[in-house]
Amino acid sequence: MLRTHNCGELNIAHTGKTVTLSGWVQRSRDLGGMTFIDLRDRYGITQLVFNMETNAPLCEDARKLGREFVISVTGTVAERSNKNPKLTTGEIEIIVEKLEILNSSKIPPFTIEENTDGGDELRMKYRYLDLRRSNVRDNLMLRHRMAIETRNYMNNIGFIEVETPVLIKSTPEGARDFVVPSRMNEGQFYALPQSPQTFKQLLMVAGFDKYFQIVKCFRDEDLRADRQPEFTQIDCEMSFVTQDDILETFEGLTRHLFNNVKGVEIESLPRMTFADAMKYYGNDKPDIRFGMTIKEITEVAKGHDFKVFDDAELIAGINAENCAAYTRKQLDALTDFVKRPQIGAGGLIYVRYNEDGTLKSSVDKFYSEDELKKWAAIFEAKPGDLLLILAGNASKTRKALSELRLEMGNQLGLRNPDVFAPLWVVDFPLLEWDEETQRYYAMHHPFTSPKPEDIALLDTDPGKVRANAYDLVINGVEIGGGSIRIYNKDLQKKMFTILGFSDEDAQAQFGFLMNAFEYGAPPHGGIAFGFDRMCSLFGGSDSIRDFIAFPKNNSGRDVMIDSPAPVKQEQLDELKLKLNL
Repeated sequence: MLRTHNCGELNIAHTGKTVTLSGWVQRSRDLGGMTFIDLRDRYGITQLVFNMETNAPLCEDARKLGREFVISVTGTVAERSNKNPKLTTGEIEIIVEKLEILNSSKIPPFTIEENTDGGDELRMKYRYLDLRRSNVRDNLMLRHRMAIETRNYMNNIGFIEVETPVLIKSTPEGARDFVVPSRMNEGQFYALPQSPQTFKQLLMVAGFDKYFQIVKCFRDEDLRADRQPEFTQIDCEMSFVTQDDILETFEGLTRHLFNNVKGVEIESLPRMTFADAMKYYGNDKPDIRFGMTIKEITEVAKGHDFKVFDDAELIAGINAENCAAYTRKQLDALTDFVKRPQIGAGGLIYVRYNEDGTLKSSVDKFYSEDELKKWAAIFEAKPGDLLLILAGNASKTRKALSELRLEMGNQLGLRNPDVFAPLWVVDFPLLEWDEETQRYYAMHHPFTSPKPEDIALLDTDPGKVRANAYDLVINGVEIGGGSIRIYNKDLQKKMFTILGFSDEDAQAQFGFLMNAFEYGAPPHGGIAFGFDRMCSLFGGSDSIRDFIAFPKNNSGRDVMIDSPAPVKQEQLDELKLKLNL
């Protein structure tokens, strides 16, 4: 090999040893009689020393090295006089006796350092250079550790990893499919899987009672920081289990990953119903690192000739503790925040609970101080607190309050990225009604089982049926979700009917699964975790792209290889496809 050691392992114990290192030139410093070069590989950085007095030709060669030249050096490990505690190799340096240039390099388009001068698009175009940066490399090392620890945990509790097909059948539910034309079956198409859902259920029918897979999935949807057209899931399924069995099993996985990857001990995860999450946090992904829960004052606030409140379906707010001293400018900024189109509130009402015990509001014209005290009691407010109140349509008001709560959490430093607060959200609605199409859609997917006590409501009031479903939420981010599945053919048929499938459509799309249920399908359920999203959470980033080796940009393009791209007409002819441009 072209090295005896890597650039991250040498220390003071190796002093006097002759070693060979290979890597990339990070930077060089010419001090006249001495030239210093930082040599980098994926393990770290080691300082090289070239001495003009002892070997002038070698020192001259070193001065000609450019950034990112690939070199191999042989020399002696020596103790550094000026140690660098920031490097694992900071106590030593290599007195170079032999230098070989393995390859030269053009000047890179941005600095290959943690704090680079390259913008997002430039770094994406030269992603192979971006991956040389230590912080990007560390992200992928974190991803590697997450995968290894996941496999260790799952293997130790009896799960087996099974690969499922990538070329499958398109289904109408969920996001758009990526479709792949079949050359051998003219006019027909495969789809890339949005998840291995039906295959893992078939594995349960086949008797593989504990399955998992770290698997690529594909969705043709609009992108943002936490979405990619191709992404990775930890996909899992179990047979002969209840919801509690699944939550306990994967709470164990969650605690195992936090402990073994982050060194963080997580207590037992609390459980919160979907109804409570919406009522107290305004969304089904509550960030429980801090309180400031939503309180309703509809009953006590109506009937005082304040039209905004009298016409509102819901009047509710949050208590921002110790914020009574907020200035008018700060309050106006919060008002502008909630009136942004993506939040959609009409305005903001505030009540200051002053340190002297008096209450002052933006609606004093309509409410006496005694009335405001009733509000303060509901909010459990104390002198020094600030009440922030919104009113209007119930669902829109809760959504806006959720955003306002998170904004206040950010302003007050309550959303510490080094604190982790996971929980299970359970008892989701099974169905959601769409006014435009006048039909029900599955809130998760068509194979989710209703809670047993709600099955009778499928015939009378489907909208009230709760699902035997659950989500893992950490710090306001949905990390994973799953459900107990329908394994009875008659119940599955009824579910398809409620969702608007004809018998023919259901058979065409899912006949293989329905047929399998006739051969002794066991009770089963599962869950899938967003692996990219989990990695970004553990790594303290808002973007999953930082934890994917070769991600797409916000337009779904790989600007490095220039994909997607046109294909040759001969390829289209083979597929019997014509483009209408």
